[in-house]
Amino acid sequence: QVQLVESGGGLVQAGGSLRLSCAASSRSFSMYAMGWFRQAPGKEREFVAAISWSGGATYYADSVKGRFTISGDGAKNTVYLQMSSLKTEDTGDYYCAAPSRYSSASYYVARKYDYWGKGTQVTVSS
Repeated sequence: QVQLVESGGGLVQAGGSLRLSCAASSRSFSMYAMGWFRQAPGKEREFVAAISWSGGATYYADSVKGRFTISGDGAKNTVYLQMSSLKTEDTGDYYCAAPSRYSSASYYVARKYDYWGKGTQVTVSS
């Protein structure tokens, strides 16, 4: 069983930056993509960003384009989310996710991902 562990969350003022990290417990299993989702209090979980190790393609929610950057190391099953110009609406629990195998499902939907971390909390104050 692969476990994903996030870190880097915290409290930051609006306009500030944070960097989230996620590492998979298993390096023998090579993931072809990893992503980030978030869930604000009282709201549904939503897609934030994803990266495909094949070609390095990246995908972003419109709400974070130009402010967030996803990167990582596919060989190490590690992904990062650099968040800048944070807004209060970015507050929530951020989850790392990865698919167990290739599927044609969109990178933007949760059903593409089989492995999920427990989340790290991000709070942006005004």
